[in-house]
Amino acid sequence: MRSKVWALCRYALDRVTVDIDTTVSTVYGQIEGAHKGHNTKYRGKKGLRPVLCFLSETREYLCGCQRRGETMKNLEVARQIRQFRRQLPDCVHHVHVRGDGEFIGWESVKACLDNGFTFTFGNKRCAPSFPNDGWYRYEDYEYNECVYQPAGWEHACRFVVMRIHKDLVGDRQLNLFDSDDYTYQVFVINNPLRPHLVIEDYDKRADVENSIGEAQREGVLAIPSRNFQAHHAFFQIVMLCYNLWRWMKILAGHAAHEQRAGKEVPPTQQITLPDHMIRIARLKMLFVAAKIRFHGNRDEVLYSMHEQCATGLTYFLEYLDQRRKKAA
Repeated sequence: MRSKVWALCRYALDRVTVDIDTTVSTVYGQIEGAHKGHNTKYRGKKGLRPVLCFLSETREYLCGCQRRGETMKNLEVARQIRQFRRQLPDCVHHVHVRGDGEFIGWESVKACLDNGFTFTFGNKRCAPSFPNDGWYRYEDYEYNECVYQPAGWEHACRFVVMRIHKDLVGDRQLNLFDSDDYTYQVFVINNPLRPHLVIEDYDKRADVENSIGEAQREGVLAIPSRNFQAHHAFFQIVMLCYNLWRWMKILAGHAAHEQRAGKEVPPTQQITLPDHMIRIARLKMLFVAAKIRFHGNRDEVLYSMHEQCATGLTYFLEYLDQRRKKAA
């Protein structure tokens, strides 16, 4: 389905970035697989801990799974990374993986290397030694790099670091080791970019929280059963629905682009879905006054053409019919 939507929109991305992250589903009662773990909102409560992988460029859900409520093991991270290639269209040749310190480990690094992916993982476990003469300043922060082989890793990898003077930290969240005067942020990577460019790119990963928030509003936190396998199936159904809405917005955005490239259309026919979140798109596309009738052995939905939303929706549905005829 992803390949078909990209083909309809003439997308041919050669490089994509995959952001991997986890969230917590708080549960109540005797739910199979629930454990007490890292739960920022309800400390001490049991929960499940699903993992989700999103494409940064289109905010599509790539893969993931429902998990028991415990910290993610590195072998699980590697298993998710090895799924990326078969979930992507054939036009994608370069994949960049970004994850925080929960996902660092030799198995996840090896999975990226085996598949030819570049990666940037936050570091919570290693303590590389950076050369004193390697520090350089860019804007208000200082950067350094080294090649280091953590214990248990098969070979050395490149580590980059940003250090911030404690007077400049403020409310910035940093989760790595401290010294008397500085707070450090360390990453393991396998690309040749300068350290400040690596960290500048990694900071864009924060947008994955918006995608996870949309998935939560779609219902990924719902617990429909006491059975863990039922939760896992429900999780994938919810994320399929998330992608269907995401693909609808991508198609709507492509339709709006074609409108702007062609001749002008009345304001009532402008498609405004791409600028809104999924829940707003649902309001615009579904919560529109209409009449349903059965006539001529077929079901029909009748919209009032005096309402702006109905006019734009009708135009968009006609556009989809035209694109579907040219799908081949």
